[in-house]
Amino acid sequence: MLQQLCSLIFTVSFGYSIIRITSPILFAALASVVAEKAGVSNIGLEGIMLFSSLFGVLFAYWTDSWLIGILASILVGVIVAMIIGVFALKLKTDIILAGTAINIAGSGGTVFFLYLFTGLRGNTASLTTPNMLTPKINIPIIQNIPIIGDIFSDHSILTYVSFILVIVVWVLLYKTALGLRIRAVGENKNAADSVGVSVLKTQYIAIALSGALSGVGGAYMSMYYSQSWNTGIIAGRGFIALAAQAIGQGEPVGAMFASLLFGFASALANKVEGLTGFSSYLVSAIPYAITIIGLVIYAMTQLKKSRKKS
Repeated sequence: MLQQLCSLIFTVSFGYSIIRITSPILFAALASVVAEKAGVSNIGLEGIMLFSSLFGVLFAYWTDSWLIGILASILVGVIVAMIIGVFALKLKTDIILAGTAINIAGSGGTVFFLYLFTGLRGNTASLTTPNMLTPKINIPIIQNIPIIGDIFSDHSILTYVSFILVIVVWVLLYKTALGLRIRAVGENKNAADSVGVSVLKTQYIAIALSGALSGVGGAYMSMYYSQSWNTGIIAGRGFIALAAQAIGQGEPVGAMFASLLFGFASALANKVEGLTGFSSYLVSAIPYAITIIGLVIYAMTQLKKSRKKS
């Protein structure tokens, strides 16, 4: 059995799957990084991705354009994130409760909107056309390299965008005035306010950016990964992204590596599912078990750091 498992893991297709599965988690993890840097916890990533994935497909179908679908997903992501922001920042609702409410609304609200606009129940497979799906692209030179080309080339354009955004988010946070304000507000709101930084405005901007990033993650799921929308499309990826952000120490690069870890776990679950001798229930739990283990390790490292400081 071990030999059979190794023969599945050490393959080009497995490496390709890791990159493919990592991307939506990475989008949401970066969204969580930006929000956390400003001192706001965007717990509503799951719900935001649900709404964005649905409306991305709908707008792509109505306009017969995947690009407009992505733009719609970003817009919807920002709108839903701003709803969380208004409740948490202006109305002083607990942001955890606001995010949880969005997650709950996403699971039922998306089905309602799907039926309202299309009359369909549960999925949009019947609406899918080639123009609605994000195109795959090949990377020049790399595509011709054996093994590496097969793993890293011929992915959706959004796959490459997700990894490019790691650099973009890092530059935003550490090399721009806006990033400095976001970090200042997250570290000490009173100190930031004392030097003229608008705390409320900065937090709204951060949560809007968070919504935009998670919105693209939602678009990735429905317009490439599943090639349609269905009720279970996000499958906990928003929550896994929160874990990736925590394990990655709240940094873009750390979140990327943590997302790759979860991508590996999900790809492994998909591969093991086809092997005899493995319970399907055990296999489906692999990504979530990895999440729990990762959070336990993160908690232990944080505890050690706090003990050293004291």
